[in-house]
Amino acid sequence: MGGIENIRQEPEQEADFDALIKAANDASTFLKALGHDGRLMILCYLMSGPKSVTELENLLSSRQAVVSQQLARLRHEGLVSARRDGQTIFYSILDPKVVDLLAVLKKLFETDC
Repeated sequence: MGGIENIRQEPEQEADFDALIKAANDASTFLKALGHDGRLMILCYLMSGPKSVTELENLLSSRQAVVSQQLARLRHEGLVSARRDGQTIFYSILDPKVVDLLAVLKKLFETDC
């Protein structure tokens, strides 16, 4: 984290500072996973319930490979889960922080999500 770990702290402040570093790293990782318009749009569509890759392709007007790549990143980060039903895989939001953040984004940017 660009040298933030090298800032000197009093012994009683070290535990709080370590917790702050961990929280900042966790938040940064979370926001990076959401830092793509395609991934944000997928998550917005998943707010209304599970969707298949085909449904997301149609909603996003995007190719299957592109949608699958973005879903793989979201799944890797633990933000969505996948459930197989026969030949079809349905994705849904797994991390409740996603729902909370999308609610904030909806309010800030006055958009339906």
